[in-house]
Amino acid sequence: MKKHLDAWYGEVEKASWKDTAELKAQFRSASVVSSERVVFNIKGNDYRLVVAINYYYRILLIIWLGTHKEYDKIDAKKVAYEKERYADSSNSN
Repeated sequence: MKKHLDAWYGEVEKASWKDTAELKAQFRSASVVSSERVVFNIKGNDYRLVVAINYYYRILLIIWLGTHKEYDKIDAKKVAYEKERYADSSNSN
């Protein structure tokens, strides 16, 4: 999974989209759920990545990452980032 996410990041890091149309031209399988929220398919659609994008400032914030099955249980327009979900358990004492 990590290599697929890293590959996605490598593409996004170089991007300079001005709007959702430019994003969709590069990532045709991405789903635009609002003017600021987009869902990307990762690893052949095994995983979904919900991001918030500010096109003017070229800022992208990862909101949620999970399996396709988990994605079916959330509302991509409303889901919020949960620090605990992504905490690195290997650093726990």
